Amino acid sequence: MNYEERDPYGIYRSSDTTGGFDSEIHQGPGPRLMGANTLIGNDVCNQDGDDLGDIKEIMLDVSSGRVSYAVLSFGGFLTLGEKLFAVPWSALKLDTVNKRFTLNIDKSRLENAPGFDKDKWPNMADSAWAAGIHAYYGTLPHDDTRVN
Repeated sequence: MNYEERDPYGIYRSSDTTGGFDSEIHQGPGPRLMGANTLIGNDVCNQDGDDLGDIKEIMLDVSSGRVSYAVLSFGGFLTLGEKLFAVPWSALKLDTVNKRFTLNIDKSRLENAPGFDKDKWPNMADSAWAAGIHAYYGTLPHDDTRVN
């Protein structure tokens, strides 16, 4: 399921019949501002079109107001044997034509990525854990310095 199919408030309404984004006919704030609830469940593929799973949760850094990670589910059947991965939000790119996210990673590399079980979540607020995740996906952590 994609974000347009989970859009009860018409955020992504468009009369574009090609399925792409057209700023001339688009109504609403998307795709630069999107509702988190409509993104949960979106498919994630890699650059080759391989299915990498779907977004199960979006993790917000409440103190900074930033999106930190998408929790991606990969493998298993009906949550049995599925593995969860915290993917840095900055590693995901929205594909507005296919209405999914892309992650620039080979399927075999994702299978070997640091993951976790739904019953044993990591401490995502731990800076050492975050550094390892960002290093794996080739992204940079947020700079949390603020100017007041």
